[in-house]
Amino acid sequence: MVGLNSAVVLIVEDEPVIRFNVLDVLEDVGHVALEAANADEALVVLKGRQDVDILFTDVNMAGSMDGIQLAKRVRAMRPNIGIIITSGMVQLDPMALPANTAFLPKPYMHDALISTINSLMT
Repeated sequence: MVGLNSAVVLIVEDEPVIRFNVLDVLEDVGHVALEAANADEALVVLKGRQDVDILFTDVNMAGSMDGIQLAKRVRAMRPNIGIIITSGMVQLDPMALPANTAFLPKPYMHDALISTINSLMT
């Protein structure tokens, strides 16, 4: 059962250490954390779960599409989902992003991620 201020967050990150760390941090503050190693896995998770509130994706990852392509695909499928894009390689202009989308440059503090999730949930 997800609490009132809790979110179901799908973490899409191809680096296992980072993915598991974010998963632990989000679960520690009461969010439900799901994981995928690439965009293809993320789309499978999203097909099976209608309760995902937030997509948190890295830009650069192996697979058939990068995080930006995934974000566009998810936005088309689920217009109301919150999307957080992160990257240590690419800088995105927050003003150029669609509504309900945020950019979090790497390295990011866990507090920044949590507050970004909270802002997308309100």
